[in-house]
Amino acid sequence: MTIRDHPPGVLRRTAGAAAAAALALAGAIALPAETAHADATAAGDVIANLWEYNWNSVASECTDVLGPGGYGAVWVAPPAESLKQSGFSWWDVYQPYSSSLNGRFGTAAQFASMVTACHEAGLKVYTDAVINHTAAQTGVGYNGTTITNKYDTPDWDPDDFHTSAECNDSDLIIDDWSNLSEIQNCELLGLPDLETEEDDVRSGIAAYLNKQIALGVDGFRIDAAKHIPVADLNAISAKLDNTASGADPYVFQEVYPGSTPAASDYYASGDVLDFTYASRLKSAFQGNVSDLSSLESSGVLPAANSVSFVTNHDTERNGLHMSYKDGDTYRLANVFELAYKWATPTIYSGFEWSSSDQAPPNSNGFVTDTNCSSGWYCLQRDTAIAGMVKWHNAVGSAAVTNWTTKSSSVIGFARGTSGYIALNNGSSAATHTFATGMADGTYANVVDNGATTVTVSGGNATLTVPAKSAIAFHDGAFTPCTTCEPGDGGSTSTVTATFNTYASTTSGTSVYVVGSIAALGGWDTSQAVRLSSTGYPIWSGAVSVPVNTSFEYKYVEKDSAGNVTWESNANRSATSATSALTLDNSWNVANASATDVTFNVTATTSLGTDVYVVGSLASLGSWSPADAVPLSSASYPTWSRKVIVPRSTAFEYKFLKKDSAGNVTWESGTNRSYTTGGSAGYSTSDTWK
Repeated sequence: MTIRDHPPGVLRRTAGAAAAAALALAGAIALPAETAHADATAAGDVIANLWEYNWNSVASECTDVLGPGGYGAVWVAPPAESLKQSGFSWWDVYQPYSSSLNGRFGTAAQFASMVTACHEAGLKVYTDAVINHTAAQTGVGYNGTTITNKYDTPDWDPDDFHTSAECNDSDLIIDDWSNLSEIQNCELLGLPDLETEEDDVRSGIAAYLNKQIALGVDGFRIDAAKHIPVADLNAISAKLDNTASGADPYVFQEVYPGSTPAASDYYASGDVLDFTYASRLKSAFQGNVSDLSSLESSGVLPAANSVSFVTNHDTERNGLHMSYKDGDTYRLANVFELAYKWATPTIYSGFEWSSSDQAPPNSNGFVTDTNCSSGWYCLQRDTAIAGMVKWHNAVGSAAVTNWTTKSSSVIGFARGTSGYIALNNGSSAATHTFATGMADGTYANVVDNGATTVTVSGGNATLTVPAKSAIAFHDGAFTPCTTCEPGDGGSTSTVTATFNTYASTTSGTSVYVVGSIAALGGWDTSQAVRLSSTGYPIWSGAVSVPVNTSFEYKYVEKDSAGNVTWESNANRSATSATSALTLDNSWNVANASATDVTFNVTATTSLGTDVYVVGSLASLGSWSPADAVPLSSASYPTWSRKVIVPRSTAFEYKFLKKDSAGNVTWESGTNRSYTTGGSAGYSTSDTWK
């Protein structure tokens, strides 16, 4: 049985999200609202990724929003029972405990009801399939399963996992990321690696997937697919049943970029999620959208073999791709994804977060119902996205034509004679005349839900495209959405400002940010925003600040008695735009005299061990391991972190490791040295020694 068939529906293409503001169009005419219902543009291929929604919420969203909105499928979280730890981190669900469908998102019965509800709404259902490994941590699962030996679970015995002998590495951990055998036979961060080359393991995995197929599941997103040989995936596929529609299950795979294996190696076992596509969109929307004219030749995966996305649950947290915190820019990137003809597009909807491990809204770990007005960012309900899904369906397989670049921030293109879009990533409205290739007439603007219209005369349209927004229209009737409103995905009047500052403190002392605007307490230290010490000595916090606003701020410390200590440098200043901003600082290092150095070191570790940088500067901990700066493992085995240091300054540094017990291991050799200049954006590229 093959698993490379594409999902049914119109040919795949990509698009993006736009700001859902009322548009100032030349000669705009208000249109009356209509009742939303499935129409000629409602059957498509767009996948809604409702990440970590519980089953009841997925069912409601399929019935009320996704079905009427024209989505083709919904992609949901792993349905297996998983690790339940005290912090309820989101990634617990990627540590399977058993194949039971009673888990963090609801019961097996609720899962089955969800699949039925989505089918009745006209959507296929794809689930995350975590089949490469089991949990690295022992404990208790969400269905009560207790595991005391991570190699002995309800579904698997110790001889079902790869050993150090098969891995050819004594510590059993992936150390050499250029060694294909090690990548596919050793353990990823201590997660027990299943012997997928063994037929009984293949049968066990297939049984778990077939249990879902029997309930109506239509396909799977294969987690960590690059750690499973293609031959093994095809052998598992051969054991899968047909879906309820009589078709083979649709499969798309997570193959993280790297030297080996290549994404192209996996075309034989299914489609591949395109990380490069998301990276190109981030680069363009944080730079020049005019660069998108060469998107197809920029290294993205072939449209016929890929699934596109703007962000996912990993990459929005590690900074590789954009996130909802990028505000209107993020929305606009999703609008482009939906507009441009390329691979099958996905629209990501997840919960809001201020730290990378943060749990979804929950009750004792069990995810609670999605509330799009509190704690969740529901991009699928945004007016612009809802309109563009229908636009995407209406233009079908029509080619991209009439591309025009008006500036580095303003582009426009048609999809044959079926539809046209003009997109403005700039900070102010832009008026241009576009050759649309459309028949003369009056068309509804889908980005503002049809509230205004566009007039095409002689094939041309003169449009005033608002900042960080778009105007799009297509041939045929447009049915407005009644389940969405401008800004439903997230407020367009505020953006997220993330504050990060290095500050070494004593026990019982915390760090806060306070400033000149109400969101920062209006200089009232009793209203200052407390920062998280999760990444100590880096203190971090996210604050919603007004768009297009200049403000001043400083950091303060408060001890257990309530005593306040202000940092001694002058007030810091920042200006928000319509995209999220990140402010990296260091206690008592004034912005004017500071620069940044991003420390990068290649270092392999075992689960529970992290890498730090420490050095001769105060912002590097003054050689104290307790105050060393933790590095991020987002691009493991490369560990990285930007640190604020003085300009034109020579210093020394070294890397060290700390395990979960707090034991410190210094790298060998002499101290490393570095000298900053008077500009910004410095970096190191080191290897643990």
